[in-house]
Amino acid sequence: MAHYAFLDSNNIVTNVIVGHDESNTQHNWETYYGNIIGQTCKRTSYNTSAGIHLNEGTPFRKNYAGIGYKYHPSHDGFSPPKFYASWTLNTTTLLWYCPVDYPTNVEDSDGNPIFYSWNEANQEWDITS
Repeated sequence: MAHYAFLDSNNIVTNVIVGHDESNTQHNWETYYGNIIGQTCKRTSYNTSAGIHLNEGTPFRKNYAGIGYKYHPSHDGFSPPKFYASWTLNTTTLLWYCPVDYPTNVEDSDGNPIFYSWNEANQEWDITS
């Protein structure tokens, strides 16, 4: 089985379905499903993230598509939604990157985990309680 993403006129994913694997050559499945739904259809790989195939296979379309993801024709891949204006898209992975690295201290002096959340107004990571 393969997964297929449907795109609106802005290349935003509106739905993802499970369909026939492309090794079944009875149809061009992207065209077939796209015609049924009336939207552009692109196959997506459940096993691909940041341009790497999780099972050491061939990566496909950078990231597994989800509803709200964007398809980038020039990179033939999917990116997640952009949550913060300051973050930039890495065109190799099609993932968003923060302007400040995530803190490396993830435990306090007692060994308890420290969690952080991004503060867009201050452009920094804040400790989350």
